[in-house]
Parts: sequence; C-alpha cells; structure tokens
Amino acid sequence: MFRGFYTVASGMAAQQRRTEMLTNNMANANTPGFKADQSTLRAFPEMLLQRFDQQNIPTENGLKLPFNKKIGTLNTGVYLQEAIPNFIQGDLKETGLQTDLALLNVSMPANGSVYFTVAGANGDQQYTRNGNFTVDGDGFLTTASGHFVLDETGNRIQLASDRFTLSEDGVLTGENGKRARLGVAFAEDSNRLIKQGDGFYRTENGNTLPTAYNVAGAQFKLQQGFIERSNVDVGKTMTEMLSAYRAFEANQKVLQAYDRSMEKVANEVGRVG
Repeated sequence: MFRGFYTVASGMAAQQRRTEMLTNNMANANTPGFKADQSTLRAFPEMLLQRFDQQNIPTENGLKLPFNKKIGTLNTGVYLQEAIPNFIQGDLKETGLQTDLALLNVSMPANGSVYFTVAGANGDQQYTRNGNFTVDGDGFLTTASGHFVLDETGNRIQLASDRFTLSEDGVLTGENGKRARLGVAFAEDSNRLIKQGDGFYRTENGNTLPTAYNVAGAQFKLQQGFIERSNVDVGKTMTEMLSAYRAFEANQKVLQAYDRSMEKVANEVGRVG
C-alpha cells in the first residue's frame, strides 16, 4: 500500500519540476538568444514480483517442493532526468541599433553552432547567442549585463563610440578607423555546453572553444542591427504547461484516494478484530 504513496509522490515532484522549467521558458520568450529547455522524464527501475510457494506431491510420506512464480513487474515511480536546451536557430529581429549583433548559422555540422565570446565574472571565457550589446563609458563593447565582449584573440574590444560597422565576416570598424575581429567560438556539440545565468554557456571542463573562423564546414555570418529572438514556441509551451498541470493534478487525486484508504484501514478494519 505505502509503495503507491512513493510512486505518486515521485510523479508529482517530476511534474512540478517540469512546470518550473516550462515557466522559465515562457518568462524568457522575449529574451534575445534564449534557448528553450526540453525535459526528459525517466521511470525508476522496475521491480520484478515473484510469489514463493510450495507444491504438495502425493507420496506415502508426503513431499513438498518449493517453487516461485513470476507475477510481473511493478513500476516504482518517475523522475525528471535532465533539462536539455534546444539549440535550434531563433528568428532574427531587426532593431536598427548598431550595437545589436546577430549570428546566423548558414551551414553547420550536426549539433554544432557558433557563439559570441564574452568574459565571465571570474575572467574565464563564456559563450552566448544574445547579441544585445552596448558600449560602456570607457568605450568597451559589453553585454547588457556588463560582461566584456571579446575579440578573436580573447581581448576586450574598445571602440571610440557606438558608431561602428560590422562586416558579415566579423570585422568591427570603429569611428576612428580602428579595427578588431569579433570573437566567435565554435562548439562541435552544443549539447555538451553547460547553461549559466544571463543566457551564458560554458564548457564542461572549463577549456576554451576554438575560434569559428577556421573551422571547416562551419558557415555563418554576422548581421548588424539585428538580434536573434528566443526560440521558445509560446503556443507549444502553454500546451505543455497545461499538460504538466493536469498530470500533477491526476497524481494528487490518486494520493488523496490512498489517504482515504489508509484512513479507512485505521478507523474501521482495526475494529473488526
């Protein structure tokens, strides 16, 4: 009887986590470069039930032979195994702002993608698809949250003003004629990147990704005055949120039924004896 409590509770916990993930996707539907998370639910290992018994053999002295019979399997619950970002290219939105930059994947190897290179809070390199940049008071190109955007060699990019131009192959030309090439990194398998806050990603082992300009088969271009929109499908996300809520509600009803059964056992069956 109590095994059912654990099974139902695990279902409720999994659907709650799934709802939180979908809510986060919905909240970032308008965040430039955001990649929606996808959940994978997995069942706990099944238990094999067997009945141990004995068979009476009609002999002079009586013979009892033990045997066990397979009853079947019993599922012991479910859990949300992991949340994996969906790295499909988002639509480009024209903003007209010169500091807004967008990466457009033209042709990429399977699971491969390109990312802007930025300086993390600890000075390490991190990666993002959010090209909503700005120029700070010292002339450095930064993200909206203040992280420095890096060039091809891993150095900060300093410009005379926000009036600069960007070629499709990543060359920034400032108002004073100063030039720098925007740092664009290539991830051979985007699924191996670890999601951070503010739309940033890092590698599993902390190593830096190679520059994308020299990778064979990785064709991309940069566009100034555009940003990549979030790839969250609002309609699909709303449907999945309702589905997760209904599944949570169904588990809740089963849990209430178990509770009533146990109450009946405690209050009525005990009196029979």
